[in-house]
Amino acid sequence: MSALTLPEPIAAYFAAEHNPEALAHCFTALAVMKDEGHTYTGINAIKTFMAEASAKYSATSVPFVIEREDGCQIVRANVSGNFPGSPIVLSYRFRLERGLIASLEITA
Repeated sequence: MSALTLPEPIAAYFAAEHNPEALAHCFTALAVMKDEGHTYTGINAIKTFMAEASAKYSATSVPFVIEREDGCQIVRANVSGNFPGSPIVLSYRFRLERGLIASLEITA
């Protein structure tokens, strides 16, 4: 099986999933992230949420497919960690802008 090739900002996002400071560098200043029924706007809000989620769930994501749809990159990943229903497959819908993540929506 060949390795999955992800666009640079998306690869950086998954590589930095337990490092909120590094994650912040993947997003535009006014990025919007939707996860767990909440919306986080701006790098500081996203960084705070990701730090809390990382500490709470210790989740690890392993992307296995990427598709394009309506100008977005949709990555499906196996996610395991300290949460009910683990492991689970999640979809990450990325919209990229100038080499950074402008929006991200994570759904089951």
